[in-house]
Parts: sequence; structure tokens; C-alpha cells
Amino acid sequence: MKQKIQILSLMLLSFNVVKAQKTDVAKAFASAEKQTIVLIKNVDSARKDKPNLVSPRTVEKGAFKMVVSKDWTSGFFPAELWYFYQYTKDKKWLDLAKKYTEDIKKEQFNRGTHDLGFMIYCPFGNGYKLTKDTAYRSVIVQAAKSLSTRFNKTAGVLKSWDHNGDKWKYPVIIDNMMNLELLFEATKFTGDSSFYKIAISHADNTIKNHFRPDFSSYHVIDYDTTQNGKILQKLTAQGYANESAWARGQAWALYGYTMCFRETKKQAYLAQADGIANFILSSKITPEDGIPYWDYNDPQIPNVSRDASAASITVSALYELAKYSKNSKKYKSAADKILYSLSTKYVSKPGENYGFILEHSTGHRPAKSEIDVPINYADYYYLEALLRSKN
Repeated sequence: MKQKIQILSLMLLSFNVVKAQKTDVAKAFASAEKQTIVLIKNVDSARKDKPNLVSPRTVEKGAFKMVVSKDWTSGFFPAELWYFYQYTKDKKWLDLAKKYTEDIKKEQFNRGTHDLGFMIYCPFGNGYKLTKDTAYRSVIVQAAKSLSTRFNKTAGVLKSWDHNGDKWKYPVIIDNMMNLELLFEATKFTGDSSFYKIAISHADNTIKNHFRPDFSSYHVIDYDTTQNGKILQKLTAQGYANESAWARGQAWALYGYTMCFRETKKQAYLAQADGIANFILSSKITPEDGIPYWDYNDPQIPNVSRDASAASITVSALYELAKYSKNSKKYKSAADKILYSLSTKYVSKPGENYGFILEHSTGHRPAKSEIDVPINYADYYYLEALLRSKN
């Protein structure tokens, strides 16, 4: 019995040591800068042969993968460069951020995607905050107009996907919460409340329809827009099963409702964010380092991939949520722990992975795509988390 108590004490001591450790932000940023310089060289090299490829997305099966501007991940790379400028105030990063941001500009007119928040707001939003360039503001407003065309009044939500019409009629994914910030910002710029009202309607209906009693989220809700927004299906397309909790989906939800509370001060959004945070942080499945498996309900755990991207999104959200919630100390402690794990166990070795910062993310495991790889949105939210940890 004495031996069991000693073992338990050591386990608790180990947990407290990990929890107490803080990330050296200066060191982490310096390492990330060196990696990103390697990444930029690879980007420029790839574009010599294929100039239509604008952003690095991942490394899959050893191959460096670039994407065109209409890819949903295209905005994360230039947005990362804005974060380097924000941290260093070095004109080198300002010039690079401006250069690669321009490559995404035409997507402000793209009405065929819900991902304009990722594609446009991440680079142009950060660019505007740091430069106050009115040209960036105009792009954001136009992108919000384009996104608004995907709103259906009957269902009260923005349509996510136009593809696979044989599987669903009007699919809305939890990721779509991340695009609402673009709409909130457009109302601030223009005074036009229609953008704000669309964002509120989408957020309210997502609370109503996307979540289970334990605050875990489905990935996809399929609406019937001809019958008062009737729910046709509740699915989890990128997770293990329809009733499973896909890790990145839970992270999108946490980040989205934290942001919605910031923009509206509606207590329902803070309560939703608290509930989602509790689901994530109370998981008995997540390993001690705080980096989740790709899906909380995969029966093959622990022999499945982790998702550093879900961790990056989560930790960034937790730092902001700690500013608003009565659970501030709990969230700050959890965020510190996860960020330390990412910074010490999940960073690429210098010069490897073509210059991506983090490794061990999972994109779309059911499609056997981007499993245990570096990926651009993991890097973006990791840098954001580093910046937020300082505040």
C-alpha cells in the first residue's frame, strides 16, 4: 500500500512540475523565425515552376505541398508573417507579410466558400491591425459581403460546403464559427449591422443544433432550407464516427464562442465557451502533455495520431477565454501546460519539415489525408498562442 501511495505521489508531483513550467516565448519565437526563413525559401523555389501556388500547406509522404489562393488554408502563411512582424517589429517581416498577403487578395470576391475568415481575415485582419492600411479594410468588407451571400434566412446559418450534394443538402460545419469574426469586423468598419446580425444568427443556431449535452460538437449539421430549417442529419465527416468528438472540431468551437463573446458580450456565448473548455480539459483520454488524439472516441487510442493543430487552436482560445471567465486560473494553467508541450515536444528539428514549425498534426484521417504531419494552421495558431501568452 505504501508503495502505491509513493507511486501516486510521484505521478502528482510529475503533473505539477509539467503544469508549472512556462514557455520561453523569446526562445520559441527565435526558433520559429529560423524555421520560417527555411519555409520561405522553399515557397519561393516551388513558385518558380508553379507561380499559381501561393501558400505552403503541409508535408505529406515526404513531399512539400503548396496550394492555390482558393484553398481554405491559403491565408495562414501570410498571416504567420504578420505575427512575426508584430513580435519583432522588424521591417523584414513587414515587407514579407505584405508581399505574400497580396497573393490572396482576389479571394475577397469568392462566393463559393465559407472559409473567407481563414483566407482573408487572418492575413488582412492582422495586416490592418498592424498598419491601419485602408486598402486592407476594403478587402475585409468585400470578403464579408461575399460570405454573407451564403446565409439562408430560413435555416438562419451560413452554408459551409457546396460539394457532395448527394450526401447532404445544406451542410454547416463547426469550423464555420471561425469565419464570423470577419462579419463582426465588417460591421465595425461600415456601421452596417447586417453582417453582425448574420453572425449572431449563425452562432445562436449553432449552439441550438451542433452540440450534445456534454458540450461536445458534431462536425456537420445538414439543414432543410425548405422546411423551417429542419435538421436532416447530424454527422462527423472528419472524425471517427458521427457520434464521436473530433478533436479539431472541439477546438474550433471553443475558439469561435470565445471570440463571439468578445465581440458581443452575450453571456450565452461565454457559457458555451466555458462548457466546451470543460469538455476538453476534463477528458480522461487526452495524454498528460495535453495534446489530444485526433478524435476523443477512436477505439484504437493510444495507437492513433495526435493533433497538434487542435492543441494550438485550443491553447490560443484558452488564453483569451482566461480574460473573461471566472475559471481564469484554470484556463491559464492549462494553456501554459499545453503551450510548453508544443514548444518542447512538437516542434520540428531545425531545418526539417521544409520549414514548418510544428509537427504531429492530423488533417483528415478518415480520408487518409494529412496524418501525423506539419500543417500551416497549426503553426499559425501556435504563434498566436505565443503572443497571447505574453499578455
